[in-house]
Amino acid sequence: MIAQIEGKLVSLDQDKGLVQVGPLCYEVMLPGYAVSELSGSVGVDITLCTIEYYEGTPGRGNLIPRMIGFLNHGEKEFFRHYTSVKGMGIKKGLKSLTMPIARIADAIESGDEKMLTTLPAVGKRMAQLIVAELQGKLGDFALTERQMAAGHVPFGSFQTEALEILIAWGEKRNEAMELVELTCQKHPDIKTAEDLVPLAYRIKQGIEA
Repeated sequence: MIAQIEGKLVSLDQDKGLVQVGPLCYEVMLPGYAVSELSGSVGVDITLCTIEYYEGTPGRGNLIPRMIGFLNHGEKEFFRHYTSVKGMGIKKGLKSLTMPIARIADAIESGDEKMLTTLPAVGKRMAQLIVAELQGKLGDFALTERQMAAGHVPFGSFQTEALEILIAWGEKRNEAMELVELTCQKHPDIKTAEDLVPLAYRIKQGIEA
């Protein structure tokens, strides 16, 4: 199974992109928010966390391999939870994710069914099911109104990737968010998670004021 793909973004459509890895070019299905985020990256090397699945009916010989791409591991894990809801398949899930994952996760955690119904392919009944099955399980993915009021803003893809790395290494989410923000304020030229994470730890340890 291919868990991550890194290569040049050759083209971008409304629901997929072509990523060239050496002599091979992979078609990767993308949620709407990721297409928007990648709109200025055609011709640039990108990294996507991926899920593979087969589309079609088993036993009829018409299974088609598909690959779905996400901007970071956290978004990939959110999608696994999201599509576990009864009636929310992979295609419907991809079609509905037109805004940042953090906002959708926050709506689910707060029980905001009205906001969820604004997503494509999500009606009132589906919104109720999503909240009923996932509320209380997505706190790590949510950007809450309280955090936004405190001055937190949605991160870009590399900042979100750095945030997930810090959390995976044992940092609490709120503290990791503050560390990422502080590091980016001190080093506004940072553009990758690989550069951000070491600097964040230097600031935490007091090596860098």
